Amino acid sequence: MDKPPKVKICCISTQLEAQLAIDYGASVLGLVGPMPSGPGIIDNTLIKEIAKNTSQAISTFLLTSETSSQAIIDHYHKVKTSTIQIVDELTKGDYSDIRSALPDVELVQVIHVQDETSIKQAIEASEHVDFILLDSGNPNLEVKELGGTGKTHNWQLSREIRDSIDKPVFLAGGLNPDNVQQAIDTVRPYGLDLCSGVRTHNQLDPQKLKAFFENINSLFC
Repeated sequence: MDKPPKVKICCISTQLEAQLAIDYGASVLGLVGPMPSGPGIIDNTLIKEIAKNTSQAISTFLLTSETSSQAIIDHYHKVKTSTIQIVDELTKGDYSDIRSALPDVELVQVIHVQDETSIKQAIEASEHVDFILLDSGNPNLEVKELGGTGKTHNWQLSREIRDSIDKPVFLAGGLNPDNVQQAIDTVRPYGLDLCSGVRTHNQLDPQKLKAFFENINSLFC
């Protein structure tokens, strides 16, 4: 790994937050649509506005909890981000439906890393999407946790997944300035994804952003 991982700052809630994240070094913005739980949820109109006003050099990810291919397509048309991040399991239709309808839109499948079965899930999903994102949610709860938990997971399992697939991997879940070096050393991900780790009272914190990016860049200077 000879260059720093890309950084996705998630739970962006305003245009000002989007610009702040970019100013400190983010190359990806996460925009959270309707979810059963978790932070950072904004309405589709605001997602569309932020995506429209963001430079094409910056990727904008729609986080969708829809579980059918047609519902995901319909959600995308409301927001027009560069990328779709599917945070739950696709249970109706398949990835080819989305590919056919949206050939220029990149797809990210989230795998909530819980046990060895997550490796199999990631391998299977990687055949159909552009990126795999490894997070710490729990879709099996009565109220699903689909991200934004602020919790780490078993990074050794994430490393096994990373070594088992040929698609780029984002690592999410409980990342912050203090543990980012360990996360990079353990998993060697293509990208890092964080929300609460650079926030204070739910607001992006410039000091935490500064520390996070400084700690990453110090590993690659």
